[in-house]
Parts: sequence; structure tokens; C-alpha cells
Amino acid sequence: MTSPSDLRTHPARVLSELRKYRLIAVVRLPSGAEALAMGRALAEAGVRAIEVTYTTPDASDVIGSLKAELEGTVLVGAGTVHTPERVRMAADSGADFLVSAGAPPALIEVMLSTDLLVVPGVFTATEIITAQSLGVLAVKLFPASVIGPPGLKSLRGPFPDLPIIATGGITVEQIDSWLDAGAHAVGVGGDLMSKLVDGEIRGDSK
Repeated sequence: MTSPSDLRTHPARVLSELRKYRLIAVVRLPSGAEALAMGRALAEAGVRAIEVTYTTPDASDVIGSLKAELEGTVLVGAGTVHTPERVRMAADSGADFLVSAGAPPALIEVMLSTDLLVVPGVFTATEIITAQSLGVLAVKLFPASVIGPPGLKSLRGPFPDLPIIATGGITVEQIDSWLDAGAHAVGVGGDLMSKLVDGEIRGDSK
């Protein structure tokens, strides 16, 4: 089996691994130290895909440290990558995939130039069509909680083959509902981290 450490220059294979893992832990915390500690705890709990957002201070350092410490056992992506500078920083840090909350064509083109898996945020069919026309392999439905699993199921009609990752306002208890509605994977942030801190998530959470 291919390990995450083998995947960096193969976006389609990273996407396949995300499908296998189903859950992406979105880490958005007020300090780099807290984010690094949370990333370690998530990996210890069995989470195999982590997205460190660039609203977290020192996000590049956190990504680089997690990549080095976890030695290929976890995919580590960069989120809230909204500027060309952040794109370059994330790629240089060793991120396995890049995620943005929106899908401006100019930003997508810069993201695609890294040859990493690019997952731009979309909310409408028009945004999906635009992102697809630029060559992205997957999109992030954000904020997913606004339309719920029924909304995603409706989007799957005109876009049956496009991997859609649902993120934004989703709880751990809702993961299965999103997967049943056709999500390729589900991003969960605050609720997952709170449950981990409270001891509700232990051991292998895959």
C-alpha cells in the first residue's frame, strides 16, 4: 500500500487517500504551539489527515514539524491558503494538499502551479464549473452546514463524478450523514478538537 510519504507529487493519489481516510481534522488555533500539540494528539488518536489553517500563527512551521515528526503516517495539508504568498509558504513547508475557502481563478492557477492537490472552496454550481474548468481534481463545499447533506446530495446530480469535501460547521456526529449524501471526505474542526480534549475520542478514530 502507498504511504502518505510517497504521495507528495501525486495529487490524484492524495485524493484517493483522503477518500480512504474520510475524515480531515481542521486545526485552527490561536498559537502554533497549541496547533502542533493538537496535531500530535489527533495523530495519536488515529486521525490520518490533518489540515492546518493559515489563520493559525506559524502555520508553516506547524506543518513542517508535523510532517517531520509523523514520518509519513499522516497527510498534512494547508488550509485558508488565500494568497500567492501563503501558497508558496505552504508548498515550501511540505504540505500534502492546499485548501482555500474560495475559488478566485487567479488563486487557483497559483495553487495548481505547485503540483500539489488543490481543493478550492465553492458554494455554488457556477463556482464549481469555474474551478473544474481550471483543472482542479476536487472542491471543498464551504460553509457546508448552510445547505446541509440534502444540499450536497442535490449538487451531486449535475456533478456526479467530482470529489466534494464538505467542511464548515460539521460535528463528529454528522460525519456519516455527509458521507451518505456523497461527500468524498468531511472536514471537522472545533467539534472534533473539543471532543479530543474532553476525552470523548480515544485510540484509533479511523
